[in-house]
Amino acid sequence: MKKLATYVIAVAGLIGTPAFAADMAVKMPVKAPPPLPVAPPAISWTGFYIGGNAGYGWGDDRTVTFTPNDPLAAIDTCGGANGGTCPPPTSFNISGALGGLQAGYNWQFNENWLTGIEADFDWSGIKGTGTSNFILGNFIAGPKASNFVASQNLKWFGTIRGRLGFLPMNSLLVYGTGGFAYGRVDENVVLNSQPGPGDFGGGGFGFNCAAGPNCFLGSSSRTATGWTAGGGVEYAVWSNVSLKVEYLYVNLGGGDAVNVVAASFPTQASKPSSFTANYSGTNLNFQMVRGGINFRFSL
Repeated sequence: MKKLATYVIAVAGLIGTPAFAADMAVKMPVKAPPPLPVAPPAISWTGFYIGGNAGYGWGDDRTVTFTPNDPLAAIDTCGGANGGTCPPPTSFNISGALGGLQAGYNWQFNENWLTGIEADFDWSGIKGTGTSNFILGNFIAGPKASNFVASQNLKWFGTIRGRLGFLPMNSLLVYGTGGFAYGRVDENVVLNSQPGPGDFGGGGFGFNCAAGPNCFLGSSSRTATGWTAGGGVEYAVWSNVSLKVEYLYVNLGGGDAVNVVAASFPTQASKPSSFTANYSGTNLNFQMVRGGINFRFSL
């Protein structure tokens, strides 16, 4: 018993020594703490980008007035001769789909703000038509129910705009934008009447409405310029891909004055009678909403 007690005391003393404790620390495995979650890298909005867009545009209250340019046109309409009446103004709206491309550059100058510039070009189906009904007097064939049909068609447009954006969160951009706008505008006017002979006289002027439709024709095409302003929201779905929704108001200035000239009277040496369709009091303005996607090339 004495020997057993001595052996136990010796083992206990050995366990208490620093050397034994160090040896056990090496031999016994220690469980490592779980790794801390790693935050995703912050998105940088700085860099060039390109993308595409599609949307819808609309504009209200186009007004076109009609003015006779010669004695015969005046007598056979507002003059009341031969049963004629004045052509009243016509009003109409424009609307249609649009789509195109954009490119730009963003500079994110701190965590919450960026500035940039963007240019875009869109093909447009924004257009509209209005009708003015009146009586076209005729000394030869008597008064005829007639109408002017006036249209306005925005064929394409583009903008060059500055942007100022706020980042409430790293992946979400809210921005305001404004700058220069331009577009191709076509304006067309047709005077349609009932088939029959035309009229002549009134200072040597005449017109021919033998077929009825397209008795007088006029058109104008031009590249108009103006300004635009609006805003939008853009969300980064990946580090270099973002989706956006944007609203813009575009003003391309006043309309045009279209000279609507008659078909010549076939048997008389008369000058063609004509009217002026005046779009100039109507600004070519429209609103649009469009969505788009951008692909960014970070620096």
